Amino acid sequence: MATIHKHLSSYDASSLPDAAKFRYGLVVSQWNEDITEGLAQGAFTTLAECGVPSEQITRWNVPGSFELVYGCQRMIAKHPEIDVIIAIGNVIQGETKHFDYVCQGVSQGIKDLNLMGITPVIFCVLTDNNKQQSRDRSGGKHGNKGVEAAVAAVEMAALRSATQ
Repeated sequence: MATIHKHLSSYDASSLPDAAKFRYGLVVSQWNEDITEGLAQGAFTTLAECGVPSEQITRWNVPGSFELVYGCQRMIAKHPEIDVIIAIGNVIQGETKHFDYVCQGVSQGIKDLNLMGITPVIFCVLTDNNKQQSRDRSGGKHGNKGVEAAVAAVEMAALRSATQ
C-alpha cells in the first residue's frame, strides 16, 4: 500500500502558503461516520493550526460517498467565494461490485468537477479493503488522510489564486 511507510499527518506548516486568506468547504459523507468524522476533524484541525478562522470553513454533510459529487457541485454553485473544497468519504470493500461502482463514480465525478476549472476539489475518500485500514488512515497508526487533504487544499487554493 502507498501509505504503509508514510505517516499521513506529517507536514511542514512553514512551507505552506498563507492559509488564512482563503475560504474552505468540507463536504462530508455520513456513511461510515466514525471514519469520516475522524477525517473531517483532521482536516478542520489542520486548517485551524494553519491560521484559518472557523468562520472561513463551511461544512455540508451528505448521506454517502456517492453523494459527495453532487454536494461539492452544489457548494461550488451556492458559495462561489469558497476557494477550495475537500470531499471526505469512506468506501470499504464488500462482497459485491458495489464498491467498484461507488469508487469509480466518486473519483470520476470529482475529476470532472476539477476539470470544470471553477473550484478545486480535493479527493479525501478512503477506499479500503477493510474497516481497520480505514481506522489506520483516519487517525490511527498511519495518521490522518484529512490532514493530508487540508494541506493539499491550502496549496490548491493558493494555486487557484495565483492563476486567476
